[in-house]
Amino acid sequence: MVRYVYDFREGHRDMPDLLGGKGANLAEMTRLGLPVPPGFTVTTDACRAFLATGAEPEGMSAEVSRHLSALEESAGRRLGQRDDPLLVSVRSGARFSMPGMMETVLDIGLNDDSVLGLAKASGSDRFAWDSYRRLVQMFGSTVMGVDTARFDEAMTLLKEAREAPDDLHLDASDLAGLVETYKRLILDETGRAFPQSPAEQLRLAILAVFRSWNGERARLYRSREHIPDDLGTAVTVQRMVYGNLGPDSGSGVAFTRDPATGRPGLYGDYLANAQGEDVVAGIRNTVPLTELEQLDPDSYRHLRDHMGALERHYRDLCDIEFTIERGTLWMLQTRVGKRTAEAAFAIAAELVEEGQITPEEALARVSGDGLARLMFPRFDTDATGAALAHGLPASPGAAVGAAVFASAEAVRRAAAGERTVLVRQETTPDDLPGMVAAEAVLTSRGGKTSHAAVVARGMGKVCVCGAEELAVDTEARHFTTPDGTVVEEGTVISVDGTAGAVYAGAVPLTASAAMRFLETGERSDGVVVAVARALEQADSVRRLEVRANADTPEDARRARRFGAQGVGLCRTEHMFLGERRKLVEAMILAGTDSDRDRALAALLPLQRQDFTDILEAMDGLPVTIRLLDPPLHEFLPDRTELAVRIAAAEARGEQPEPHEAELLAAVNRMHEENPMLGLRGVRLGLVVPGLVAMQVRAVAEAVVARTRAGGSPRAEIMVPLVGAVEELRIERAEVERVLDEVSHESGVPVRCPVGTMIELPRAALTAGRIAEEAEFFSFGTNDLTQTTWGFSRDDVEAAFFSAYLDKGVFPASPFETIDRDGVGRLIRIAVEEGRAARPGLTLGVCGEHGGDPDSVHFFHAAGLDYVSCSPFRVPVARLEAGRAALSGAEGSDSR
Repeated sequence: MVRYVYDFREGHRDMPDLLGGKGANLAEMTRLGLPVPPGFTVTTDACRAFLATGAEPEGMSAEVSRHLSALEESAGRRLGQRDDPLLVSVRSGARFSMPGMMETVLDIGLNDDSVLGLAKASGSDRFAWDSYRRLVQMFGSTVMGVDTARFDEAMTLLKEAREAPDDLHLDASDLAGLVETYKRLILDETGRAFPQSPAEQLRLAILAVFRSWNGERARLYRSREHIPDDLGTAVTVQRMVYGNLGPDSGSGVAFTRDPATGRPGLYGDYLANAQGEDVVAGIRNTVPLTELEQLDPDSYRHLRDHMGALERHYRDLCDIEFTIERGTLWMLQTRVGKRTAEAAFAIAAELVEEGQITPEEALARVSGDGLARLMFPRFDTDATGAALAHGLPASPGAAVGAAVFASAEAVRRAAAGERTVLVRQETTPDDLPGMVAAEAVLTSRGGKTSHAAVVARGMGKVCVCGAEELAVDTEARHFTTPDGTVVEEGTVISVDGTAGAVYAGAVPLTASAAMRFLETGERSDGVVVAVARALEQADSVRRLEVRANADTPEDARRARRFGAQGVGLCRTEHMFLGERRKLVEAMILAGTDSDRDRALAALLPLQRQDFTDILEAMDGLPVTIRLLDPPLHEFLPDRTELAVRIAAAEARGEQPEPHEAELLAAVNRMHEENPMLGLRGVRLGLVVPGLVAMQVRAVAEAVVARTRAGGSPRAEIMVPLVGAVEELRIERAEVERVLDEVSHESGVPVRCPVGTMIELPRAALTAGRIAEEAEFFSFGTNDLTQTTWGFSRDDVEAAFFSAYLDKGVFPASPFETIDRDGVGRLIRIAVEEGRAARPGLTLGVCGEHGGDPDSVHFFHAAGLDYVSCSPFRVPVARLEAGRAALSGAEGSDSR
């Protein structure tokens, strides 16, 4: 029989799939002997069964009852009893941390009778009624579906009537009246009364947490963080401890290191006379954790000791929630904390220095996505005026956008292509869509452990919290600075998440320290040193080579500085643009063989110099040169523009330019309904006489020039868009004829491996035959994705990809992350059959997926020899290739 409930004493940290992260870590802290309020966990199996059927799984209710009875027996109290009642919290806890995305209900067990018993047992009427109003509010919104704003409105009206600046200034009778207001509100909104039965409260709360797994914000967060939808959430039921019993009580969130920078020390927020939800909700401003040492020295000392023990045990940054109940410290939760990219690299390096983890473990704890964020430009604050305001640097980076004051507005503007900054007093889980859409988040309340800070760090989103100098008015949609300046919605502002500052207008950008290191080798700070060590470790263990896509000597030199081991794709068509377009036009318009030969002869020295310069930049390393790939019409003027110009001239009674008429005739002659599936790639080489010979001669003569100059050129020639081995056999014969010809003419042996791009499904499915004529394959995953899916990338991404992502048709754009089931399977087939036919076949990838972290792991597992990507993605690919070698898995997990 399936078991659905585990006591904290029965689990451990290696059970997150079953107990969720929260349940597994509560069990681990219990095993370590830390002061954890007792409780039990309802498993993810129960959640999945409930979501599949809509009903409680058989036996779950009985198990919950048995564990509740055991909890009551150990406490010497029953749930909701008349005198000194036992109260419990019900919290979500998924396999992966999803802060604030699912539901929590505190103080379950209170009703109109037990609230009086709680008041008597605690000696505080105010505390009892404060706890009861929290339960009714949470239960009403979470379980019964009442809009949270309705409760907030009632609280605001009461505070205004009492002229109370915050909830602490409301007395017991105020709160008792508020409970009645909340209960009437629930009845009016739902037609159902707030349940007085503690057992019913518990049952309904557990089911509500299960349902919240499929709530809108939870689904959006999972989509954003690539968390699978089928995991479900566990539910922890835990004896309540109270931080709202008075000034000697309180709640806080702590980190064993700074989650924004990685610096060692105790970091966090504390709020006296508050329950845990108050800390992250930002309803009152917290104090830094260090102030707890003056408020309650004993609790601070115990907390510091427990935090040290947890970091040593988990060997990582720990995120901890705690409550102090009348001077007694209770540990409510721990988890490996979310952190910024900067903190991830710094912490990994520090833990290696401290001997807590190995260099290999440190590499596993950073990510290519994080490195990419560190490479983003930062604000050049020397080039701007004074800041509008300062707050806490919750998540670093530089972001510019129009200030907006509602989540829906951020989503609307982002859909229209506008960059925004979401400005709120504090964020709630309902603001998640706006946080995803915005470039940055700015709040006037909250600390580094507030909802805005935690979620922004997890998403790598720029965030400044607690900018108390700003008066944010979300209704009027503006904020006011200390000097009285009013910043209206739509005004462009700049948010510096590294310094915790906000500026008017768009602040200019400058290169980050990480980028300066990659360009110059300058190790200017600790984080850069950590990045350097991570890359060195990755290079020492990775099997995949990393090459770059480079079409100019400048790109090639930059790629080499960034650690590229060659050029995996040099696109020759980029060399035909600009002033050279006229020469291509002449080749296309040539009426005779001699005219075409003259045009090709004019292009030859230009191509030769291009190749010579790139081979020099990559001397000693392979340079894979792709022969002309796109349709020739791309080098001619736009068909519509030409026709309009000619028609306009004729309308004016003028004779059209002869050259333009000739061009239009050529464009019309070459017009194709679907040119990307038309005359391009190898097909051009087979039907346009002299084109392949010119390009190959330019490559060969460049090799000769570099060899005579004392270099070590390693040119490779790649034939694009091959679908049949016969195409490659014919074109390869022409390539080798020209190579032999140049070798004979120059007296310098020219040996260039000849290979092909695998970018058509037929090529992948006949790779064994194609390998008989190819010395290497390079997977062109951009076109392979288009032709496998039947997508035209330029047309479909804006048309329906957002809907497909929302509906879960695919978890990520197949043009960003490799489609393993379809495109990936074709790649595996081609790898297996290609190597079976030619055991020494070199295999690489040169599509944009070559720089995508998750795709790099797939290419490693598929057995490729190298990935090639843009120069700026080379460090990312190096790092992920190292991580892939350590994990041996097909996918990365940087959550």
